[in-house]
Amino acid sequence: MSYIEGTSREQSLLFPEVIDEYITENNPVRFIDAFVDNLDLGKLGLVRSQPAWTGRPGYDPGDILKLYIYGYLHRVRSSRRLEQETQRNVEVMWLLRKLRPDFKTIADFRKDNRRVFKKVFREFTLLSRKLELFGCELLAVDGSKFKAVNSGQKNFTKKRLNKLLKRIDEKVEKYLRKLDEADEKETDVKTHTTEELKEKIKQLKERKGKYHEYLKMMEESGESQISLTDPDSRAMPKSPKVDVGYNVQVAVDEKHKLIVEQYVTNTVTDVDQLSKISKQAKEELGVEKIKVVADMGYYNGNEIKACEADGIEPYVAKPLTSANRKLGLYGKEKFKYDSHKDCYICPGGQELTYRFDTHEKGRHIRYYATSACRSCKIKRKCTRNKTGRRITRWVDEHIMERMQERVEKNRELMKKRKLIVEHPFGTIKHWNDQGYFLTRGLEKVRAEMSLSALAYNIKRAINILGTQRIIEALI
Repeated sequence: MSYIEGTSREQSLLFPEVIDEYITENNPVRFIDAFVDNLDLGKLGLVRSQPAWTGRPGYDPGDILKLYIYGYLHRVRSSRRLEQETQRNVEVMWLLRKLRPDFKTIADFRKDNRRVFKKVFREFTLLSRKLELFGCELLAVDGSKFKAVNSGQKNFTKKRLNKLLKRIDEKVEKYLRKLDEADEKETDVKTHTTEELKEKIKQLKERKGKYHEYLKMMEESGESQISLTDPDSRAMPKSPKVDVGYNVQVAVDEKHKLIVEQYVTNTVTDVDQLSKISKQAKEELGVEKIKVVADMGYYNGNEIKACEADGIEPYVAKPLTSANRKLGLYGKEKFKYDSHKDCYICPGGQELTYRFDTHEKGRHIRYYATSACRSCKIKRKCTRNKTGRRITRWVDEHIMERMQERVEKNRELMKKRKLIVEHPFGTIKHWNDQGYFLTRGLEKVRAEMSLSALAYNIKRAINILGTQRIIEALI
């Protein structure tokens, strides 16, 4: 029995004479071509959207934009690999009409037009609205850490720098002791080991000088850390898979799991991000009211208040972070607030009345206490403070209590969060292999993320409606 045999390399083949015959009617590349041709490149602000009257003719920016969208749609992001695709990929040859821009031209386009890609992403959002791909009723918000072009070794915090400086001082002290021991030998000729020790001490002092410069830079900028390769990137302590990176925020619509809004920040936590992305997503959808669900990492009174003021109904689970609970004492949730009497009822049935108010971390806080704590039988379960238990209340705490009631009544809605928002992140980071950025700087990585989100939405829309129907909507 023989093997399956291929065709002889010397045999003549009759390929189609027209390259268009290689591209099927439902090929996504046809949508990319039609989508970009339908854009007003000048209005979007693309560099050289109008050709110059003098000089050598350049490439149409629309063609390079098509190349980038195609690349991110097919997990090809680097300018050098995109250049290779123009020489061997039939789909790209069809898309660019056999144009072959070099990698420098391709890379410069992304750098020069980094603020435009977000606008292109929003143009597709408008098209998705026209196709009724958004439910416009429920959004899920979440953040995920994406790796930056900066290793953990090139990132320094004040704590790490002080530790390194202490280690250097210990090493220098150790080497100096060895030099003193060498001097006690009273040898006229300096040994090779002595010269090596002096060189090591010199190098350590130079490194110490650099570390002091880093500390000075942090003090002047007010930052808590510094990154050398990508200055805008930050260490992400709660993300074991990403040492140094960026925090990507997305708002995803429930209906088809399409990304409505996205942006990149270098803040380590999500606690201050809810209102910003929720408002932007609401504006993109063009609705007056909408529900937003997020995990407990977004639990922040000021953010919840800002959302409600803008017609957004937030659903955020309350984290149990009470220090008393960790000590085995009653948490604040055991104390019930009576709005009519403006007091708290403790587990022992006593009333904690208002005593004084203050401002803490930009919030107006009221304090409640009772003198009954001193003779209370269950005091040891409640507090270790000799004067008794005190309860704090934000003046707008009723907003959080109202949201907590909504969360308790809509447990099924809270379960939907993961099903909605984890889908795009899983696809982008694992299936599309875009869980890391290739460029440096906040503006450039935002451009990359806009392309990744655009590619995700295009692929998702095509899977739902098909290429032809989406192209028809452009007309």
